[in-house]
This record gives sequence, structure tokens and C-alpha cells, in this order.
Amino acid sequence: MKKLIISTLLIGMALEAHAQSSLTLYGRLDEAVEYMSGVPTNPDASGVAHGSTHRFRLVGGDWQGSYWGIKGAEDLGGGSKVIFRLESGFNITTGQGSPDGIFNRWAQVGVANDRYGTFAMGRQLFIANDVWDFDPFGQSFWSSATLVRGRNWPFSSNNISYQSPKFGGFEFAGQYSFSNATSFNGNGTTAQGREAGAHVTYTSALFQVRAMFDEIRNPANGGFDNPFTASREYSAMANLFLGQFKIQGVYQAIRTSGGTATAGVAPTSLDHEWGGVTWQATPAAALIAAIYHVNANKGAGNATLYTIGGSYNFSKRTMLNMQIATTRNSKAANFGLFPNNSGTTVSSDNPLPGHTQSGAYVGVQHVF
Repeated sequence: MKKLIISTLLIGMALEAHAQSSLTLYGRLDEAVEYMSGVPTNPDASGVAHGSTHRFRLVGGDWQGSYWGIKGAEDLGGGSKVIFRLESGFNITTGQGSPDGIFNRWAQVGVANDRYGTFAMGRQLFIANDVWDFDPFGQSFWSSATLVRGRNWPFSSNNISYQSPKFGGFEFAGQYSFSNATSFNGNGTTAQGREAGAHVTYTSALFQVRAMFDEIRNPANGGFDNPFTASREYSAMANLFLGQFKIQGVYQAIRTSGGTATAGVAPTSLDHEWGGVTWQATPAAALIAAIYHVNANKGAGNATLYTIGGSYNFSKRTMLNMQIATTRNSKAANFGLFPNNSGTTVSSDNPLPGHTQSGAYVGVQHVF
């Protein structure tokens, strides 16, 4: 009898602990059929393109990337809980994972409190990604990352982050990423230089505004020498909510703080802005139109991305999406639809300098 009572108590304690914890397997699958013109071809011996062509292909992640993950929480009581998140991106077209590791997107653990906010450590999306909810296309592959060659959507390792709760409509977020080098900012001995950023947001029923600053340092020398990869970024963002319509606008100043441009590779500053509107025509259907523009100094030129698209939700978890876009370059610029590097080789996928690249895709996304 005594053993039965003890066993019952132990089972009850285990069930209680289980009830206070949660574990969730989740993911997103995104695939599309894509057409693109202005694709570089006819390479010389060094791989530099001297012509253009077009192509059809099946691709994963034009609307948003595919990933799977595990997240969980343990209730500590008093409004506090321990949280963790492990997330891995992959190419749904081939089934291949990322070369950056199994949990290349998120690998973090932290503590959350209803009153004091969330503190986490590990690998995370860098805070520059927080332009996504002010981007009409939500950081699709042809949107706010395109004309800054991916500057505002990197991941960050060795990261400490904080997200506050809302206070009277205001909230704050901040990140700090160690270089893990013997030099504070980075000295070429580690894969990442020091990174940091913060933003403050105010939200009301009619509008939302956010101001953000972030910086990414060159891991080789801890400095700022390329606006696309090692620079400071100043962003001002606004959303306006008007019934079925959401109007969005952003301005970003990207600076290398007087850094010297590398000939043929990068300017020292970028002025990047965009605006767009989303019409939620029905609870299931949305139509989107947006314009993105960048102007680079040091004779690097400018470019404008024009795009329209939309989505239709078959259910809460399955969506049809489409986008039509074109990038118009000045004589010196070669921005494509994707946020690629500045190369002119066939493998870079960028159009020839001064040329246009246009495309369209129709895709399906499922979340679980």
C-alpha cells in the first residue's frame, strides 16, 4: 500500500511537470514556378557574363523560405518561463539543408516574463530583419532585401537579445552579438565581427512607427568598409491602417562611417527607401503593390524595383502566392531581383550593368 501511494504521488508530480511544459514541432514549406529574364549568360574564361537570356525553373522560397523547427517552454510560475527554439532552413526543391549547419536560423535559449519581457541567447535573426512587418511583401525574395543585397536579413551568432512587453503602445528591442575574437570588434580569427542594434516601436489602432539602428562589423578587421556587408544602418518606418488598406513606407540610410570604397565592389553609402499598399480585398485574398529604390554614392548608380502581387488563403495553413517584378538599373548598377552580391559573373545571377531584370512566379506555401 505504501509503495502504491508513493508511485501515485510520483506519477502525479510527473504529470504536473508535463502540464507546465510545452514542446512544438513547426515549419513552413514554400515552392514556386518562376520565370525570369535578364539572366546573365555567355561567360568568358573568367566567368564574367557578356549576354542575357531567360529561364523557367522550379524554386523554393520566392515568397518566403522553407524551414522546420522545434520550440518549447517550461512554466516557472509567477508569469515567468524558460523558452528555447531550434530552427533549420532547407531547400524544398532539392531537400538539401543549409551549409551553415543544422540549426542555421535559430538556436537559442532564454527566459520570458509577462511583465519584464524576454531575454534570449544564441543564434537568431539579426535585428535588421525587423523591417519585415513594414515591408509590403514581408521580405519576400524580391523586396526590401533586394537592393541592399541582403544587408537587412542576415542571421547573427553569439547573440544576446531583449524584447520588452508593450507599455502604453511602446515597446523596445535590442541585440548584441559578440565577435568572440581577442579583439573587441573582430580581428580575422572568427567568422563574425561584433554586431548590435536596437529599435523602439509605437503602435496604435491607426498607425505604427518604428525607429531602428543597427551595425555589422567586418570580421576581418572590425571596421565598416562595405555598405552591403559591414556598415551602420539607420531606419525610419511607418504603417498606416485604413480599414481594408495598409500603407507602408520606410527610409534607410546605410553608411560605412567614412570607410574607403573598394574599387569595383562597393560604394561607401546607400540611401534606400520603399513604399507600398496592401488591399485586403476579402479575409482570404490580398493584393499588394510596392516600389523600392536605392541610390549608391561613388558612382555606383541607382536602381528601382517595381512589383505587384498577392496571396489567397485556401485555409489557415495553405496559401497561393504570386509576384510580378522588374528591376531597372542606371548605367553603372547591376541589381537583380534577388539580393545577390555585386558580381557580373554568370553564377552571380545579376543582370549586366545598366540592364533590366524582370520576373514572375506562382507558388504555394503551407505551414504546420
